Amino acid sequence: MKKLFLVALAAFALASCEKVYDVRDYGAAGDGVQIDSPAINAAIEAAAEKGGGVVYLPKGVYSSYSIRLKSNITLRFEEGAVIKAAVPTEEQGYDPAEPNEWDAYQDFGHSHWQNSLIWGIGLENLTFEGKGLIDGTDALSRGLGRQGKIAMANKALALKNCKNVTIKDVSFLQCGHFALLLTGVDNLVIDNVLADTNRDAFDIDCCANVRITNCTVNSLNDDAIVLKSSYGLGWPKATENVYIENCHVSGYDPGTVYDGTYGTSITAAPDRDGPTGRIKFGTESNGGFKNITIRNCTFKRCRGLALETVDGALIENIDIQGLKMDDIWNSPIYIRVGDRMRGPKELPASKAHNIRIADVEVTNCDARYALLIVGLPGNPVEDVTLENISIQYKGGLTLDDVKEQRGSNSFFFGRNNGYPEPSAHGIQPAWGLSMQHARNITFKNVTMELMAEDEREKVFLEDVENFVWE
Repeated sequence: MKKLFLVALAAFALASCEKVYDVRDYGAAGDGVQIDSPAINAAIEAAAEKGGGVVYLPKGVYSSYSIRLKSNITLRFEEGAVIKAAVPTEEQGYDPAEPNEWDAYQDFGHSHWQNSLIWGIGLENLTFEGKGLIDGTDALSRGLGRQGKIAMANKALALKNCKNVTIKDVSFLQCGHFALLLTGVDNLVIDNVLADTNRDAFDIDCCANVRITNCTVNSLNDDAIVLKSSYGLGWPKATENVYIENCHVSGYDPGTVYDGTYGTSITAAPDRDGPTGRIKFGTESNGGFKNITIRNCTFKRCRGLALETVDGALIENIDIQGLKMDDIWNSPIYIRVGDRMRGPKELPASKAHNIRIADVEVTNCDARYALLIVGLPGNPVEDVTLENISIQYKGGLTLDDVKEQRGSNSFFFGRNNGYPEPSAHGIQPAWGLSMQHARNITFKNVTMELMAEDEREKVFLEDVENFVWE
């Protein structure tokens, strides 16, 4: 007991020595009218000059343009504190996107970090904590890049080449292209974060040693938790050693998880398919995905689990267990090796092997695309085990629904160099499982059932070796 008391006393003493920089002492008003980013940046600079500290935001609304982080900074929100992205004017706006000589190899948003509400490059020891809100409703969700002379932002929080980062208890609302764009961030913790946004929520790109737990992520128009390994850093860095647990992803109307109404008025993302809101690997996939563990996550009113490598990445050592999915709008599980190969010519071929997915329950799932495992000729998806999986498909299709696609079996699997998405493969000739170019695939206790009669076969296989369904 004495030892525990001394440890607690030491922790208290350390906390009491923590230097706190209140943004109001640097001129912030927190009234939602004054632009407070100069005051917040001044507090950050003052803390950084002393080696770091806590930049504190009391309750209030801090209308802001770009906030520029420094190393050894904790951005601490009092409950009720809001950093609100301000609408740019002809006189002032956000920091412009910095040059990136590698921007041809990934989307614009993945290639730039400074055109954000909050950003940092080459930093260490960053913490974002407290029950505050980062709100991009009025500005971040309106557009990309530059409109005339007005500098716009398209991300809430963007970090590049940083290490030792913790994001805890903060909420993100309507944050543009990305709520979080974290590229080359190692030793990353995201815990108890709510993100309800209009595009991608968590983009974990070229990151190592990552832990994402207890998060609620709603993103109807794009992916919820997405692991990527782009060429944005100028070299193919893997996303590896990632642990995701007890997270909830969905595709309700933007903003309606945050306000508790769970709206269902919007039924299609911009690609004209259903709500997105899933956990995915890819699409940017140059560096690889290695040693990824996912445990006890739920999917609701969204697309299913997607593991995609199409730009030269290796997917390996993936262990996923304990998923519950309901109201799924495309393939419940999608594993894809393609050859889009957007990246330097010297990158190797995409590959996927050593994948285990277990203890998955899927209800009310779209039957158009089935469970899809699709490789390439001579480059199959390999060594995949699915165990204790139950899938309830809606069914209801007829042979006429796929009649026009029956000219070639390969048509059912789309273009190998195209964008990977279950819908790109067309309505499948089977309602349960469609598999092409795959080897050493094992199903153990995998059951599939229909809610309504479907005229198609249950299983369609092409160029599949050593498939065992026990």
